[in-house]
Amino acid sequence: MSPALNDEMVEVLDALEVNDDCKVLVLTGNGDAFSAGMDLREFFRAQDGLPYVKAMRVRRSAHIWQWAQLAHFAKPTIAMVNGWCFGGAFTPLVACDLAIAADEATFGLSEINWGIIPGGAVTKACVATMSLRDAMYYILTGETFDGKKAAQMRLVNESVPKAKLRERTAELAKILMDKNPHTIRACKEAVRGVVPMSFEESFDYLGARARSFASSMTKAAARKA
Repeated sequence: MSPALNDEMVEVLDALEVNDDCKVLVLTGNGDAFSAGMDLREFFRAQDGLPYVKAMRVRRSAHIWQWAQLAHFAKPTIAMVNGWCFGGAFTPLVACDLAIAADEATFGLSEINWGIIPGGAVTKACVATMSLRDAMYYILTGETFDGKKAAQMRLVNESVPKAKLRERTAELAKILMDKNPHTIRACKEAVRGVVPMSFEESFDYLGARARSFASSMTKAAARKA
């Protein structure tokens, strides 16, 4: 993922979010990889010596699309992990609402081998989906694991043979497309919202969200009548 690709992804996601022809967003890779992570030369080394503000501008688009846009995308999102998934790729993977991997996909957090930590939001993405023990193990060892192991650790929802990956993803997308898009969005926002809350806080939050959603749906129905 280079700076140029990051800038393009911001534009693409912005366009798809308001495109009525797009009902579900599927994020996947071209060729044998889902993503090998950030382009180390273009994203890091090429920024050495640049003023801090310029360097941060280059990196800002990466955070915007890999987390902010995907995690709060108005439509359901599915990560279809078709192959290699390393380092920075964990962030958009986890930002998607659902994820399906090929059994043959290879996942890895190899930063330890380069003397660095899994930066950006990668470490957070791991501990938000995997258990603390699993996240710690793979971050500290740099060992790789396949799609079946990713599903076992709940990094992805499920794993299927690569030959059936596109078929299964399309099947899941069809299920989501059959749901009310407004309810889908409300449910997505509710799930993301309660993650950092206590039970008491979530009770009040979800009550307020439910009332607000019911009111907006009633007004929408009245406008159509």
